[in-house]
Amino acid sequence: MSYLLQDTSFWTAVGLVIFFIVVWRFGAFKALGKSLDDRAETIRTELDEARRLREEAQELLASYKRKQAEAAEEAKKTIRQAKADADYMREEAKREIAERVERRTALAEARIAQAEAAAAKEVKALAADLAVEATKELLTKKLTKTQKNALVKADIAATKDRLN
Repeated sequence: MSYLLQDTSFWTAVGLVIFFIVVWRFGAFKALGKSLDDRAETIRTELDEARRLREEAQELLASYKRKQAEAAEEAKKTIRQAKADADYMREEAKREIAERVERRTALAEARIAQAEAAAAKEVKALAADLAVEATKELLTKKLTKTQKNALVKADIAATKDRLN
């Protein structure tokens, strides 16, 4: 055994055992266990919080996806309505243009008819004036006084018959 007392490995082992006894006596193992338990509880709490935050994020994502789908549907409805409005406006414009063209055509035809009537009236007036002039000239130069008197009497009689 004297050999053991001189062996450094023996004294190192004894020192290590004494160190563990001192550490155990002052409650270092309990403190170390408590520290590890506290750390495990903290990690568990953080995991629960992370799980809760993940669920909230998933709910928020689902909410945004619903809102996006609703917005897309609303955009489609708006586009359909805009196309319908554009079609209506196009048809309304075509109808209005057709009405304007029809009115202007009727107005132009009325003006043409008025111009034709005025031209015919002018031609008739000019023809009447020429006939009166020709008759006047014929009556003044070719007829004798007795012929003129007989013609006037015949015209007066014809006028009386027409008036009665």
